[in-house]
Amino acid sequence: MEQLRETLKGHHLRTTTCREDVLSTFMNRKNALSHGDLEGALGENYDRVTIYRTLKTFLEKGIIHKVLDDEGLRYALCSHQCSEEKHQHDHIHFKCNECGKTNCLENLHIPNVALPTGYQPESFNLLIQGKCPECLAN
Repeated sequence: MEQLRETLKGHHLRTTTCREDVLSTFMNRKNALSHGDLEGALGENYDRVTIYRTLKTFLEKGIIHKVLDDEGLRYALCSHQCSEEKHQHDHIHFKCNECGKTNCLENLHIPNVALPTGYQPESFNLLIQGKCPECLAN
């Protein structure tokens, strides 16, 4: 519980029960979550809009980042390098076709791509699909 409060404080956010619960869900699940995943995990404690606003705030403050997979938009915890000013997400995401979980592979970076003249990249997203170690073991 103290880690949750320290994380929120470190990002200059007031501690609320919803923020603590959403952050706790991310920390406990360890994989990318959709808005619907959070709604399911949190039950009827918070309405859809409250969860959406919490996600938006966490994105703006550098606590979470967006992950695009074949099912749509998900969110994952940021590494320690992110802040309100700059997100650092040049890593690869992996989606397991068996269990459906999408994970950040922080140590695998997206290779440099030489874009044609006139194009300015703002974000990168690389998704690899296959089977995760847990599903391969079963």
